[in-house]
Amino acid sequence: MEFELNDHQKILQRTVRDFCAREIIPHARRWDEEEKLPMELVPKLAELGLLGMCHPERYGGSGMSMMDYVVAMEEIARADGSVALTVASHNSLGGGHISLAGNDAQKEKWLPRLCRGEILGAWGLTEPGSGSDAGAARTTATPRDGGWVLTGTKTFITQGSVAGVYIILASTTPAKKQNGLTAFIVERERPGIRPGRHIEKLGMRASDTSEVILEDCWVPDDNRLGGVDSGFRDTLRILDRGRIGIAALALGLGRGALEESARYARDRQQFGKPIAEFQAIGFMLADMATELDAARLLIWRAAWMHDRGQRTTIESSVCKLWAAQAAMRACNSAIQIHGGYGYTREFPVERYLRDCKLCEIGEGTNEVQRLVISRELLRP
Repeated sequence: MEFELNDHQKILQRTVRDFCAREIIPHARRWDEEEKLPMELVPKLAELGLLGMCHPERYGGSGMSMMDYVVAMEEIARADGSVALTVASHNSLGGGHISLAGNDAQKEKWLPRLCRGEILGAWGLTEPGSGSDAGAARTTATPRDGGWVLTGTKTFITQGSVAGVYIILASTTPAKKQNGLTAFIVERERPGIRPGRHIEKLGMRASDTSEVILEDCWVPDDNRLGGVDSGFRDTLRILDRGRIGIAALALGLGRGALEESARYARDRQQFGKPIAEFQAIGFMLADMATELDAARLLIWRAAWMHDRGQRTTIESSVCKLWAAQAAMRACNSAIQIHGGYGYTREFPVERYLRDCKLCEIGEGTNEVQRLVISRELLRP
């Protein structure tokens, strides 16, 4: 395993960092306050290849490795967690499920449009009564007229009100619980699907989040994604990959908190000298840097293994668990270092803290990650 980025990855890192400095950072605070996804940014993200990072070049994607992907995600999250979440869910969940389980016709139909940013993708697993317990899903898919009728409500759906295509997990064999879920591609314009309530959030406010309601929504069997009752098995593979990306997102937020805190500590004067010279401040910065560096190594290990075709269930959960916790601690320390100013919107660290909390919840809570890790450790 290499502990240094190759030349291609260094160029990618600089390119994304420059793009973020120019197109994202100057607007991040305003987007957060408006609580609205900046749709004007979508074509720019697509032009840079950031909306098709994980997809093959034959479908218009960038054909990036997982290592490339986490490098880019860290840079985007350093600029704005909401934009990073939009990019992550579009690549890893919406488009990722099609890339993983779709047939050639489905990939050729949808992936080029997703990569070009003509439409955004959304992924619907969570429901009002089923979060970590996917087996409690009540959205159903019933066979009818050579297709399926979908009925139910999904919630906490990223891109829920702006997506052009939805991947919906529905129960086709309720008695089998989570093992009876099947995935379906549902176009935005198809009768019977509509965005529901807009969800106001603590953080990631510029990431679109809403309910998605399905009322007798008929889709042809050609829109079935993967085998009948195979949706949850595919979901587990998607989450193994997605959790590496969310870990990189958390790392970017934590790094932002660290860099802003170091800058503030050098500039802020108290008792006749920069507060960086006080041991208490220096030690907080040292702890932040140490834990985030460890998170980056865990993320890179999982990405390295994924790129070599190895199973990463435990490594994905380990890196997400550690990165999310380390980033939250870093963001909390950043508020403390900034003092009263950290509690205001004048500095970005309060936004980093609010955004970062989602990383301990989304794509599996900290507790779910511990369940996954312990289960894998105890497997015969």
